[in-house]
Amino acid sequence: MATFEEFVQKQKDHAQFVVTAQMLRLSPEKFDALAQVWIDDGGPGFNVIGMPHRTVVNGEFFISRVTVIKTRSSST
Repeated sequence: MATFEEFVQKQKDHAQFVVTAQMLRLSPEKFDALAQVWIDDGGPGFNVIGMPHRTVVNGEFFISRVTVIKTRSSST
């Protein structure tokens, strides 16, 4: 199985794709913390776009899915 970084690198520049908690095998709580960093600072090779999807766990909302856009490849 490819790593998440390899998955991102295989995307074309400026491609939009979805990243989910389930895809990364993370709980919504852990994914929420990671997604918050991506929203603020950008992810490894991508930026979050649009509105994050949230799910409710024990009465609290957590980010469980984000749409992202790949930034330009650094290899030219």
